[in-house]
Amino acid sequence: MSHKTLLRTGPLLPGGISPYGPLGLAGADGLALPSGFTGRVVARSGHKVAGLTWHAAPDGGACFPDGAGWIYVSNSELPLLGGASALRFRADGTVGDAYRILSGTDLNCAGGATPWHTWLSCELGHRGRVFECDPYGARAARPRLAMGRFKHEAAACDPERHVVYMTEDEPDGCFYRFRPGDWGDLTEGTLEVLCSSGHWQAVPSPAALLTEARHQVEDARHFDGGDGCHYAGGVCYFTTKGDTALWAYDAQTSTLDRLCEGVRAITAAPSGDLYVARETTEIDVITPDRAVTPFLRLEGHGGAELTGLAFSPVGDRLYFSARRGRTEGHTFEVAGPFRS
Repeated sequence: MSHKTLLRTGPLLPGGISPYGPLGLAGADGLALPSGFTGRVVARSGHKVAGLTWHAAPDGGACFPDGAGWIYVSNSELPLLGGASALRFRADGTVGDAYRILSGTDLNCAGGATPWHTWLSCELGHRGRVFECDPYGARAARPRLAMGRFKHEAAACDPERHVVYMTEDEPDGCFYRFRPGDWGDLTEGTLEVLCSSGHWQAVPSPAALLTEARHQVEDARHFDGGDGCHYAGGVCYFTTKGDTALWAYDAQTSTLDRLCEGVRAITAAPSGDLYVARETTEIDVITPDRAVTPFLRLEGHGGAELTGLAFSPVGDRLYFSARRGRTEGHTFEVAGPFRS
């Protein structure tokens, strides 16, 4: 969890002074970064990495501790052949292994990490499912059908309230939370939808065939294409792709705030800084005092979408992918003096 969180009131303040200084010139990999930071491509779609052919259409991702090293997992938003793969990094940052953790699923877009170190991989297709995966590759992935059958985008765990927030990629999609019967076991529980009143109401039939989940509660609040989702410091941040908005649901006060536009993906650093991927191939940093400044620019990848933002467990490396269409994808690592 982040040590700090975004100030709960006031507008965002673009154009401030970056905590890392101005961006330098782009290197051979196309990354323009502040002084002291380095970047590299760790995987490329269709190319071998540690013996594994890296998947196409890389999307949502997360990092997990692994002894002195760590693991980065990445979804594949391919129809019928989607699933997810993992990169295992040694303590020195070299890639020691690469392997599949989910196969044969459909349009695995985003997802989220759990506090018990599993990866929730979300299917974007009609009646999509949530699969709970083992990033260490020891256990088979399992569908968690109680979490609903709809166009799942992303998920974010709230360990304080013992719920999992979820977004839905429909023009009139909803914002959900899943309340498991036992925290740490997602096989059973209650799916709830955020309502216009600000309250949560249970979805009567999360896996219904005829009436879709988003249409089962009359007062349900609808959003224009739910996208990325991340929980940090009492707030669940999520984006909507139709209007490129960044939202903040304050779980402590049960209030919803629309922060800005032009955002697709989001993650948080241990410092409390938010990192947001723009519609362009840029990543901005939003500090806890609500200042918005550039952190990264990727050149030579025009038309690409930046996805899968995630920090290594100690917060010294940021991972993301640049995907263009259903075939081209590059997964990057940025290392440097991130604030702690």
